[in-house]
Amino acid sequence: MERRILPSPVLLLAGVLAVSACTKKQDESAAPLIAPTELAAIDTPPPAYPAEAECNSEGGTTVLRVTIEQDGVPARVGQVQSSGNAALDKAALEAVQTWKFRAATRNGNPVTHTINVPVTFPPVLEKPTRCFAQGAG
Repeated sequence: MERRILPSPVLLLAGVLAVSACTKKQDESAAPLIAPTELAAIDTPPPAYPAEAECNSEGGTTVLRVTIEQDGVPARVGQVQSSGNAALDKAALEAVQTWKFRAATRNGNPVTHTINVPVTFPPVLEKPTRCFAQGAG
């Protein structure tokens, strides 16, 4: 009479788990990977130039740190660098808070993204007529 040796239940379980793990890895690699997309500006109107700064030909660049949420709306806007003019800084902050973006995505899902945004106010070379009417010219 021939004697058969059966594998132990522990070895059987280990084999099943190993095969299961291989199948899972194959399933994961078969899942489509969606390419990420970068944050994109959709509607970014320039800030209003503060009248006094414009009439005095003052300019500068304000740098803002902006966190854009998954819906494309700035959630947090903070100043990183001043232009040297409080009115220009305030105008930049107010404008950027109204901007709209297309959110960045990772694997097809929108993600929150933080960027630094420079807002430049070039010095006005030709003063508007209203500046002379105010006696600022």
